[in-house]
Formats: sequence, C-alpha cells, structure tokens
Amino acid sequence: MLGFGLGGLVDGIVLHQVLQWHNLVSGQVANTTLAGLRTNLFWDGVFHLTTTALVVAGFLALWRAWQGPRHAGGDLRALLGLVLVGWGAFHVVDQFVFHLLLGLHDIRDDAPNVGLYNWGFFAVGVALAGLGTLLWRRAARAGSRPGERLRETPR
Repeated sequence: MLGFGLGGLVDGIVLHQVLQWHNLVSGQVANTTLAGLRTNLFWDGVFHLTTTALVVAGFLALWRAWQGPRHAGGDLRALLGLVLVGWGAFHVVDQFVFHLLLGLHDIRDDAPNVGLYNWGFFAVGVALAGLGTLLWRRAARAGSRPGERLRETPR
C-alpha cells in the first residue's frame, strides 16, 4: 500500500504537475479549454487524494504492526524492497488499467510515439518490482522478512 501510494503521488507530482505530460483524464477530455482544464485538474485532485489515502493507510498499517504486542522483525532492506514492489505495481496497474483498458491518458500525450513512453513506464515498474523483490528476498535470507520472524518486545 505504501509503495503503491508513493508511486501514484510521484507520478501525479512529476508527470501531471511538473512536466505536465498528461492529466488523469486528458485522453478523454482535452486541456485546450478552461472547462477541459478544470475537469482534468479536478480528476487529478481525486487521484492525489486517493494516492495520499493509500500512503496514509500503508503508514498506519506499518505503525500498527510495529506497535503491537509482538512486532514484525525486519530491516530496512525488507521494508524498502516491499515499498519498491508496491511502486512497481503502481506502474504496471497504471499501464494496464488507465492506459490500455480505460484509455484515460498516455504517459506523454504530445509524444510522437506514445507507446514508447507507455511501455517504458511499464518497464520501469517491472524493474522497480524486480529490484524490490531482490531486496526483500535478500532480507528474508538473512532472517528478517517482515512478519515472518516475530519476537516479543519489552513494554
């Protein structure tokens, strides 16, 4: 949850706002009029609220697991690995749901070859998930996968 939400927030901030490559529904509603821009900004706001809610929920789940009478033993590699898996999952879901299935936008609406950007974004997601899995497995081999090794914590 935490990684998926972070992936969405970074996408929204960098690609929607800073680079202005696309908006959530720019494939359906053009930004060429004030009404179109307002519609796109509204749906970008809904997207940002949703991804922020995922980050908060992920953080609260992590906090709750840590504060319980028994907390998951783990290290930063395992946590970072799982966050990267979630971030990569965001890229993959975005490509299949928003780009291909719903046709809401492309990564770069004004690119001569939008497929190159879309599938490049997908490839980055697969790479992030792969790197995250590698980090998580290395941590697991060291005996520190979150949730696998529980220990009592002094209160």
